[in-house]
Formats: sequence, C-alpha cells, structure tokens
Amino acid sequence: MHSIGYRANALLTFAVTILALMCAIVSLSDNLNSPSPTSQVQVLNINWFQKKPDGDDEVSLTLNISANLQSLFTWNTKQVFVFVAAEYETPKNALNQVSLWDGIIPSKEQAKFWIHTTNKYRFVDQGSNLRGRDFNLTLHWHVMPKTGKMFADKIVMSGYRLPEAYR
Repeated sequence: MHSIGYRANALLTFAVTILALMCAIVSLSDNLNSPSPTSQVQVLNINWFQKKPDGDDEVSLTLNISANLQSLFTWNTKQVFVFVAAEYETPKNALNQVSLWDGIIPSKEQAKFWIHTTNKYRFVDQGSNLRGRDFNLTLHWHVMPKTGKMFADKIVMSGYRLPEAYR
C-alpha cells in the first residue's frame, strides 16, 4: 500500500501537469485569432514650430486620432497599450521615433475610440533637422494577454510634412 504522502504527491503532480497542459493549449488557441484593427490620424494644426534656445527643434501638433482595435481583444486579452509615434529620417539616424500620445485600453468596449488632442509628449529633435521634413505617424499597439506571450504590431500612416520655416 502507498502512504498518504505518496498519494497526495501523485495527485498534486497530476493536477499541475494537467493545469500546465491546459495553459499551453489555451495560449496556443489565441494564435487562431487574426485581428484587423483600423486607425486614422489627422494633423489638424501645427500649433507652433520653433527652435529652442539650445538649438533643438520643437513642434506642437493638434491631432484627431480614431481607431477600432476591438479585433485585438479575445478572451485572453488583459489590456492593450497603444501609442502614436512620429517617425522620420535624418542624416545622422535612419529612424527617429518620437512618442506623441499613448493610452491603455482595458476592455473591448473602450477599444473603439476617437480623440481630439495635442501631442501629450514633446516632439523635439536634437538639432535643426525638422524643417521641411517628411514624417510618418504610426499607431503602435502591444497586446498584454492573461496567459502567454505579448505581441505587438503597428499601422503606418505616411504623407505628413513639417513646414520649411519656424512659426
């Protein structure tokens, strides 16, 4: 006969093995979801475009941000972190990214939104590289699951240009 300790150990080992197997299957089932989020960002106004006393360029923008990220939510989604970044090239760097706005979306009901805002974070370039510069606005998101690995993706919106002169 087996002792109570041996039986409890066997039962606990079996239960943990089944739980780990269920978590793995559940995490893999989330890969069957193929999200199709949509987004549009409009630059309504360039509030100011100036050269700071230290020589850096600074821009303030008024933005309309609309997005439908509901398809990112599944039973396994805890929350989605989303941010809008300005991306541009300079002679020094192939890619410059400046975060302009961010937010945390805790539920599917809040994943369809429209926001009229100025950039939450300063759009500053080290040097005078922004005059007449083309840039993209990119909506990035990071899906934080309840179990399994995080994943990230983005939508790039191109065709934006800063003015040649400071205002």
